[in-house]
Amino acid sequence: MIARIKETYRAMRLGTRLALGLGALALVVFAVVGSALTMYMRDYLSAQLNEQLKIAQIAQSKSIADNGTLEGKKYYRWYYAVYDVKDGNPRLRDPEDSADVPEDVDDFTSLARAQAGLDTEILRTEHLKGAGLYRLRACEAEPGVVLVSAAPLDAIDDTVNQLITIQVVTFVLALAALVVFGRAMLRRGLKPLGDMAHTARGITSHDLTDSARLSVRHDNRDGGPEVEELRTAFNTMLEHIDDALAVRTEAEQRLRRFVADASHELRTPLMSVRGYADLFQYAAAHSPEERDKHLARLRAEAARMGVLLDDLLMLARLDAADVETPLRLEEADLTELARQAADAFRAGRPDHPLTVAIGSAPVRLRLDPLRVRQVLDNLLTNAAVHTPPGTKVALEVAVESGLTEVRITDSGPGIPADDQARVFDRFYRVDKARSRDRGGSGLGLAVARSLIRAHGGTIDLTSVPGTTTFTVRLPLGTPRS
Repeated sequence: MIARIKETYRAMRLGTRLALGLGALALVVFAVVGSALTMYMRDYLSAQLNEQLKIAQIAQSKSIADNGTLEGKKYYRWYYAVYDVKDGNPRLRDPEDSADVPEDVDDFTSLARAQAGLDTEILRTEHLKGAGLYRLRACEAEPGVVLVSAAPLDAIDDTVNQLITIQVVTFVLALAALVVFGRAMLRRGLKPLGDMAHTARGITSHDLTDSARLSVRHDNRDGGPEVEELRTAFNTMLEHIDDALAVRTEAEQRLRRFVADASHELRTPLMSVRGYADLFQYAAAHSPEERDKHLARLRAEAARMGVLLDDLLMLARLDAADVETPLRLEEADLTELARQAADAFRAGRPDHPLTVAIGSAPVRLRLDPLRVRQVLDNLLTNAAVHTPPGTKVALEVAVESGLTEVRITDSGPGIPADDQARVFDRFYRVDKARSRDRGGSGLGLAVARSLIRAHGGTIDLTSVPGTTTFTVRLPLGTPRS
């Protein structure tokens, strides 16, 4: 039975359990308060009755002393007995009215005998035969005379019983109202918890593989500070999950695009290699004079595919830099690397005049010279490839606000605003119609940004018609590893 009650209690909702617990606590409080009030009322009424007996006996004792009889007001259902005491033995006087004494006066006589040997009043509670429960009081009316009075206690019992009845009815109504309204208030206060549980159940059935956002809808401020704190933490958790899902979805989309683009980029040189291999085989058998030309094309396509694979491998290693950094850091002069890149650019791109503003003071940093030189070459080559012949290019190195800045600027047509945010994406080309022979693989800027980030720096682009500037910023301190 007890086990079933416990199981039923555990199956109840939290609001109901709290309401029942509050009701049980209120019941204990009501019982303690009611008991204390009942005891106080009984003691108070008993004291009042004792005082009433005392006052009545004082008046009657005076009447006995003056007139030898009981005179004055007599209370309804009270008993009065006068005893003459001689040698400690009380003798009952004949009552003035037969109704003044009960049928059995043994209790009166016993009380009179006990009082005769004392100098003070005596109070007792006795059950008188045929009359009920009475409060008896004995006092000395005059020397040798004892007055015994008795007052019924049923009025006190009736009053106390009525008080108990009123308390029980009131407490039951109050307890029922407390449980009903308390449960309603608790359910309202705990409603945010129900909403959170509903959302949590929705999350368990949510397809986390898509990009749909999770609903964060707990704006109700009811429930108090504790529920509000839980609501805030729950919403923060949902937002974190939402952001994590968005980041994961975006990463998956980038990975899909990357795989598709890489497959497309590799497919072209592989097809070329296969085609020139077939031509080389045919030329070897039928046109020996064409064999060397086809072999050169095979080497060119293989070299192109090797560059593409090297860039992909570099990006993969940079993405996994937390495991193994691809950089070989050492102390190097950035201005010297800039001069070498400028000389190589002038030799390879004589149709693009280059202006160099480096300065004579060396700028020594801890970096990977090979990779930083690769970044400079990529940016300079990018400026030449995407601008018409004769376009001016400028290379500048400066130190500002604790950072080393390398700015590469060209006076070409500029990059459209819609494309500027994506120029550093892998395999992204501003000119979609540009051939791969002229435009490269689309990995140069992506590799450059990853390398600069690995050095703890940044690379930014600003472009308007007539001016395009790539700004590389490297810290003067130790880069992140």
